[in-house]
Amino acid sequence: MSDETYCTLCDLPTPDPPVTADGIDGVFCCRGCLEVARTLDDAAVADADPETVRAEVRESASDDAAREIPDTAETAYFSVEGMHCATCEAFLESRVADVDGVFEAAASYANDALKVVYDPDERDVDGVADAFSGYGYRVTDPDDADAERTETLTTGVRLLAGGFFGMMVMLWYVVFLYPLYLGGDPLVPFFDPRGVGGQYLFWNVAVLSGAATAFAGYPIFRGALVSLRARRPNMDLLVALAAGAAFVYSLAVLALGGVEVYFDIPVVITLAVTAGEHWETKVKARASAGLADLTADSVDTATVATADGTEVRALDDVAVGDRVVVSTGERVPLDGTVVDGDGAVDESLLTGESNPREVEPGDDVVGGSVLVAGGVTVTVTETESTMDRIVATLWEAQSTHGGVQHLADRIAGIFVPAVLALAGLAFVTYLALGSAVDTAVLTALTVLVVSCPCALGLATPLAVSNGIRRALARGVVVTGPTVFEEGANVDVVVFDKTGTLTTGDMRVRDVVGDEEALNAAAALERYADHPVAGAVCAYADTTGENAVSDVERHATGVSGTVDGERVLVGRPALFESEGWRLPDALAARATRGDANGLVPIVVGTGGVARAIAVAGDEPRAEWASVVDDLAATHRLIVLTGDESAAADRFRDHPGVDEVLAGVPPEGKTSVVDRLRTDGTVAMVGDGTNDAPALAAADLGVAIGNGTALAVDAADAVITSDSLEALPELLGVARATRRRTRENLAWAFCYNALAVPLALLGVLNPLVAAAAMGTSSLLVVANSTRALSTDSRSVATTLRGRAKAALTRVSGTATTSP
Repeated sequence: MSDETYCTLCDLPTPDPPVTADGIDGVFCCRGCLEVARTLDDAAVADADPETVRAEVRESASDDAAREIPDTAETAYFSVEGMHCATCEAFLESRVADVDGVFEAAASYANDALKVVYDPDERDVDGVADAFSGYGYRVTDPDDADAERTETLTTGVRLLAGGFFGMMVMLWYVVFLYPLYLGGDPLVPFFDPRGVGGQYLFWNVAVLSGAATAFAGYPIFRGALVSLRARRPNMDLLVALAAGAAFVYSLAVLALGGVEVYFDIPVVITLAVTAGEHWETKVKARASAGLADLTADSVDTATVATADGTEVRALDDVAVGDRVVVSTGERVPLDGTVVDGDGAVDESLLTGESNPREVEPGDDVVGGSVLVAGGVTVTVTETESTMDRIVATLWEAQSTHGGVQHLADRIAGIFVPAVLALAGLAFVTYLALGSAVDTAVLTALTVLVVSCPCALGLATPLAVSNGIRRALARGVVVTGPTVFEEGANVDVVVFDKTGTLTTGDMRVRDVVGDEEALNAAAALERYADHPVAGAVCAYADTTGENAVSDVERHATGVSGTVDGERVLVGRPALFESEGWRLPDALAARATRGDANGLVPIVVGTGGVARAIAVAGDEPRAEWASVVDDLAATHRLIVLTGDESAAADRFRDHPGVDEVLAGVPPEGKTSVVDRLRTDGTVAMVGDGTNDAPALAAADLGVAIGNGTALAVDAADAVITSDSLEALPELLGVARATRRRTRENLAWAFCYNALAVPLALLGVLNPLVAAAAMGTSSLLVVANSTRALSTDSRSVATTLRGRAKAALTRVSGTATTSP
């Protein structure tokens, strides 16, 4: 074994002698890997040292183990009232250390939500919510309608009370003070500002201003205190300092007998900011409605069939193999297979498909779907439902900041201290230049008020939430935070053939030789994950009672011992590499199958092939239209483990640039890695044996029903089981990135213009307050506009036109050798 060599492309052991070719460096395990290396030859690509990679994986695993969360831990999602900025996220997350029985917490300002991993033996859901409530935050169950009404009522009362007192303040200013400050006469005669009546008026205004500021601005001042406690200065601190300084300054002037008071400034500031935050909260709720709907529509119990009838159990007490009873109108609690009854299930919340799907015994159903007609009994196959997995991954995507947002976060982190420093510098500078104290104070106040880091913090999360919601409505669950950055840059789209461009519903069409040998083959194929394996198992209808041992997977098949006899199942190349004899009649049938685009599977025992089964599937009905849609702007490659003839129908399509056939699953990852040296690569697969390639791509897209493996490996999952959602996903990614850049550009430009104007004294605090509120509201409004998924960049459009012109001139597309 010391002389054993490994494939240059996929690192699998090579046959003796290995597959080689003149002009191609390296040794290969099969012709497919060699042809990939020939087609994608690139001297700049260096193969990673397998031992180094394994060492890094082990090190990463050790780090994860150090902070391992017990298997008994549960995850709950909550709505949070009172979050105003990213500092609130940090403060809530920091409270984990103070709450017993909680392992982890992640807050999302963009969604007004909190995810908590906790010990159910120590705390229940209500106990967790109570533990995180306080300090002005109210944590509640997201499907608690009463809590939502209470929040709306509280916000409305606060604005109404603040507005009532604020209007009284502004009335006195309009009637008495503004005319006086502008050098005119008060609208009401006989007003002496320094007399008893004037002093009564000023102190009355002070009390009303304080009431308005307290009612409307309570969350702002609370947020400022939280930011100081969390040691992360935020926008609330700027607003609180501006409003508080104006109020205290005015009280000091009044106490000293002066009349130039600014009690109107804290009223305008707090009311403008509070009204804007109220609207912003409503918009954020709509933007993240997909996550809220999924979370609220989950179920906690299941009706389990027992020997004595039925009983209702908590989902945690339901095990794989239990049979749950679902009646009309109820939600399927967990993924499973129908074993009794029939009906129709509505999967629109999960897949985007509006028409109910008819189900009968043998059909799979997903947890979270609704039985709209009939009644069924379902055998549980997964203790975590598809809906739960989607909720978890959707949370991660909406709550995790992408690369462009990291820049905004870093800038916002230093922005507030910088503004405080500028305000202090402005105050000192104006005094040094001989300006009056009130002028210096007002300039510093204007700098504090006009600054708006809030727009920076909202720029990406709101745009991403809107994009996720749009994708979810089209049957695509975004599971990775970088989808909207990488998806907008995709140059190359790689399609797996089986299960992606084709239906993946493989069936055995012909058997030559000893059909009894297929029973032993089926016993082994249960350990393989290729669709052909399922076809062999279905054809043989094995009972699964065979004694199987020593199972070994190969690049082109599987081997093992069945009932004491050595069995080999796989492609003809596997028999050749293992030295097993393939009779001429069976070899001829395999050749004919390859020529017709089918998949021949040879079954052998005792060193000799005994039978051959020929399997095949059908292309998806929509594959050609999807390829036509993408071909104008992307390089398209079809990747398959089947022989070349099986992919001829795709090679002949003018929109397909290359077809790489005979590539084993391990080789697909290497193909993706090499393609990434030429541009951003999207890999589209069925989420089973394509998982490594999906993970290796810049953008991995799994097509299927949101299986656990697909969700883990891919960045997006097409749950509608239709390729038509792929162009929509890429369009949403482009539109979301464009919207994010618009928001960030506005936020940066606004602050770059407004802060210098405030330093120069061009703005006054009232105008600054209006401008600051308007800046945030523009970002919110822009984020919630409908996404246009059809527009493409100029470069992309020109590239598509050039490719189309080249295709017309050449008359054909480039194909693999």
